Amino acid sequence: MKKIVFFLSAIFIFLAVSTIFAQEKEKKKEPVKPALLVIDIQNKFLPFMDKDDKEMGMMVINGVISAFRGQNLPIIRVYHTSPGWGPEPGTEDFEFPESVLIKDEDPKIVKNFPSAFQKTELDKILKEKGVNTLFLCGLSSVGCVLATYFGGVERDYKVFMIKSGIFSHNAEYTNVVEDITETVSYQTMGFMLENLKK
Repeated sequence: MKKIVFFLSAIFIFLAVSTIFAQEKEKKKEPVKPALLVIDIQNKFLPFMDKDDKEMGMMVINGVISAFRGQNLPIIRVYHTSPGWGPEPGTEDFEFPESVLIKDEDPKIVKNFPSAFQKTELDKILKEKGVNTLFLCGLSSVGCVLATYFGGVERDYKVFMIKSGIFSHNAEYTNVVEDITETVSYQTMGFMLENLKK
């Protein structure tokens, strides 16, 4: 009797595993459909960032914007304001520096919370564009960028930080963030974009 129970259990397990394996094999791999989020590089906040990281970060951000633009991929600019604290929309403090290669037609998100997903239209915009993968750059690596990273993960996006494209008031903190999140270099990101299935 024990042998029969063992034999039937083994068959059941084999069939269950085979079914799961067959279902996984049948699933088609979804093509990567990326968007770039350029987060909070506003005139108000930039002076508080680590100087060396900021200089490199701004160069990397413009390089990343150019790479996305060259592949005709979505670039979404994200701005932070806090009611009563600012910076106020429409002021110079609120804007990105003129040296940043964004365009007026790039979708714009204005947020009041660290995560660009919280109480904004970001998730809706991404879904409308068919986006499933996010690349993040901007500031602060330990604040709004990190909150947006986890907001994306929670919503089932594949999310990558761009190495040297994020920065904060302390370079050591940024290094820790790059260590604990999925981070890609500018070169790796470029390779991924060039090899997208269109």
